[in-house]
Amino acid sequence: MIHATAQIDARAKLGANVRVGAFAVIGAEVEIGDGTTVGPHAVIEGPTRIGRDNRIWQFASVGAEPQDKKYRGERSELVIGNRNTIREFTTINRGTGDGGGATRIGDDNWIMAYVHIAHDCHVGDQTIFSNNATLAGHVEIGDYAILSGFSGVHQFCRVGEHAFIGMGCLINGDVPPFVIVANDYGRPRGINSEGLKRRGFSPERIAAIKRAYKTLYVSRLPLDEARAELARAAQDAPDVARMLDFIERGQRSLMR
Repeated sequence: MIHATAQIDARAKLGANVRVGAFAVIGAEVEIGDGTTVGPHAVIEGPTRIGRDNRIWQFASVGAEPQDKKYRGERSELVIGNRNTIREFTTINRGTGDGGGATRIGDDNWIMAYVHIAHDCHVGDQTIFSNNATLAGHVEIGDYAILSGFSGVHQFCRVGEHAFIGMGCLINGDVPPFVIVANDYGRPRGINSEGLKRRGFSPERIAAIKRAYKTLYVSRLPLDEARAELARAAQDAPDVARMLDFIERGQRSLMR
């Protein structure tokens, strides 16, 4: 299971049936769960905790120090869940003391080649990061969100659950759940109705989300008035309530 040329620190902990390829490097305070595969030439630095049945491909860099000038060597960590795919040349950095101390990746994510996930990011479950998608520090990505190739998200921004970010799109504000954003500096382009259908959303739920989108983006209402309309709709539509909750918790401006 462990190639003879792999370098594994004595303080690393590997679970059952972990495979480590040629010339891979696994540092101190790295924990890897059962059934995970680490490809050749991959580098994993600690403190990092990785769950079970992940596949980390060749040349990935996981758990390196954050790329943040304010970082002064304080203890921080990377936490990765289960059944994630992390493809070639992906870089995922640990957190910082000022940012909560941890970068977190959930379960069942598909992270393609050359993706960068910076310090203190929180990524949910079942997301897709296409090639060269990039997150700056302190970004939150909700469950089932999709980031297309060459897209980028500015620090402290949030992308809500089931949102879809188009190819080459640059995000410098919060993207609510279910919304499609496209063009260079993201412009809302409707809801991710096709993705919602694939995930079992009923026509009634999709219609309610679409009405909420029109209230927020098509009606030209001021944001305060749009939020009031959403609050009324949310009483009978839990998905609209989730959109409204996302908006209410925002610290950055909304992509609008």
